[in-house]
Amino acid sequence: MEDKNENFGEINVTDKKTSLIKWILLSTTIVFFATTIVFLSLYVVEKKKDKEIDTYNNIQITEEWDKTFTKSDKVNHKKVTFHNRFGIILVGDLYEPKDKTAGKLPAIAVCGPFGAVKEQASGLYAMNMAERGFISMAFDPSFTGESGGMPRYLNSPDINTEDFSAAVDFLSLQEYIDPNKISIIGICGFGGFSLNAAALDPRIKVTIVSTMYDMSRVAAYGYNDVTTEEERYEFRKTLAKQRLEDYKNGNYATKGGLPDDRPDSPLFLQQYWDYYKTKRGYHKRSVNSNKGWLTTADLSLLNTKLLAFIDEIKNAVLIIHGTLAHSKYFSDTASSKLKGTNKEYKEITGAYHCDLYDNIKYIPFDYIKEFINNHLNE
Repeated sequence: MEDKNENFGEINVTDKKTSLIKWILLSTTIVFFATTIVFLSLYVVEKKKDKEIDTYNNIQITEEWDKTFTKSDKVNHKKVTFHNRFGIILVGDLYEPKDKTAGKLPAIAVCGPFGAVKEQASGLYAMNMAERGFISMAFDPSFTGESGGMPRYLNSPDINTEDFSAAVDFLSLQEYIDPNKISIIGICGFGGFSLNAAALDPRIKVTIVSTMYDMSRVAAYGYNDVTTEEERYEFRKTLAKQRLEDYKNGNYATKGGLPDDRPDSPLFLQQYWDYYKTKRGYHKRSVNSNKGWLTTADLSLLNTKLLAFIDEIKNAVLIIHGTLAHSKYFSDTASSKLKGTNKEYKEITGAYHCDLYDNIKYIPFDYIKEFINNHLNE
């Protein structure tokens, strides 16, 4: 009897060990599959987020040379991306002098005109300044060109001002750039945004403003400030009605860009047409060359004053404008508000507004270089 009891006890111990091993294996399997499911779920969520971000930014970068100007054999060129603090990814063309010296170089960020892309005037400016020894970047502002932001063909005084500071962020972190020697160039409507950026961001050492528009002023008061308060109110009503239509339709109407046929008048509209609608300046991604801005785009500008604090800019500013330009009164006003001996207003005799987009005869690149270099160490 004792032998049977001892044998029976040994059988019980073995069964218990087997059961324990089975339980451990089962538990391990359950934990493994549960963990796998959790990780797969997180992966799917993250991929969904990535997809949403990609959709929001709408980034499609073209590597081919599709500029409206001929590439210089004195510079190297590459595409770059960076982001602003609103999470919008911006795309730029970075130009470097082929014979750049060792060490850290000064840099320039260029944007504009309003409704143009970096393949047009801003790229021409950036490339020419790279020929003169600067690391230069022309970039597409938010909502336009190759840069991100939805909906497309929108503008924002806040976000487009931020775009300049975001460019300074990016350039400041490049190992071959001196973060204390970064300037900006704003052309046409982005001249106003560049002054607003300079008033906000003291890292901008020198601001160059070429053939500027104050987009907030022209939106609220019209050309030559002739829009009345009642007309402005009716305009607001029109925009309010349109935004409701957009919401109902689930898409955004555009204003329509320049006409397909050259207009008979006024002269400045003819000059815009000659640039944006001909081989000289047409580009498939340019707002002004194609559909135009959103119909409601002026909503962001009507209650804004871009030049409100430019009298507080401490760093150097050079304003450039043609004497025959219809837009010259914007630069006249801006110049009168600036303070300090490091501010200058250079008038280009005989130049119209669009001449300072791409007419090398009138754009004073050497003077811009000299002005920047004279003020970088202030």
